[in-house]
Amino acid sequence: MADLDDLRSRWLRALRGTTDDSRHSDPASHPDPAGQPDPVRYADALLERWQEPQRRYHTLAHLTAVLDRVDVLAEYADEPDLVRLAAWFHDAVYAPDRSENEERSARLAERALPEAGVSGAGTAEVARLVRLTVTHDPAPGDRNGEVLCDADLAILAAPPAAYAAYTAEVREEYHFVPNDAFRAGRSAVLRQLLDLPALFRTPYGRAEWEPTARYNLTAELEMLSTAEDPAS
Repeated sequence: MADLDDLRSRWLRALRGTTDDSRHSDPASHPDPAGQPDPVRYADALLERWQEPQRRYHTLAHLTAVLDRVDVLAEYADEPDLVRLAAWFHDAVYAPDRSENEERSARLAERALPEAGVSGAGTAEVARLVRLTVTHDPAPGDRNGEVLCDADLAILAAPPAAYAAYTAEVREEYHFVPNDAFRAGRSAVLRQLLDLPALFRTPYGRAEWEPTARYNLTAELEMLSTAEDPAS
């Protein structure tokens, strides 16, 4: 089970890393005399979103895992705290039957972060990173994008049992999609990923995650192809 207090503290540390506002230093902080909003309220609003009932994979466990992986990869980012904030927002809006989740999540960041004390440039970078998770294909030299995308895709390199649990949770989120349509859609996503020159862009990701991820994706694609043809 996710530790909500720890997640709130991680949110505040990331905010503190992008602003000079001392309100972000204490998880028990309250609005200051000037009427500035309590930064914890933004964490709580996001935590509520990440616990919505339609989620099976895109849950607090996924948020925590992405934040953990950003920490592992932080040395490769130009602005790791902005990447951490992007991790918080990257699936903040998640409706499996909608195709614009990343855009809506980015717009949420654009509304909330200025209120929370993040600069215009910082807010724009967070929103850009959230939108990048549509393709997970950062441009060469986009160090922040490489870290967020690698952190988000690291589940693809999970051990067999964890990878199987991940695929089952994704299927549960799309329970309303008929089997044939789901297999076709999921297969297209897997092929798109396998067609990338590299799934992971950071040196750590390429060394530690790439081979296992490609094995997992290829095995899942083969399984889906077999399921399409019961006679095979």
